[in-house]
Amino acid sequence: MSDRKDEGYISLEDAAKYLNIKPVTLRKWIRQKTDLPAHQIGRLWKFKCSELDAWVNSGKSATK
Repeated sequence: MSDRKDEGYISLEDAAKYLNIKPVTLRKWIRQKTDLPAHQIGRLWKFKCSELDAWVNSGKSATK
């Protein structure tokens, strides 16, 4: 996971790849984890790598 200063949003598929999980797992987490840093834009889910990094580093990704 890298530092990005001028980052934009990435797709659900790219976020799953970034987290090294399957897209179906990320969709499940969106439904279950209210603190997941996901942004719904229209019908699409978008993510920022820096927010995903902070979420993983906080340990919240390991809790139910």
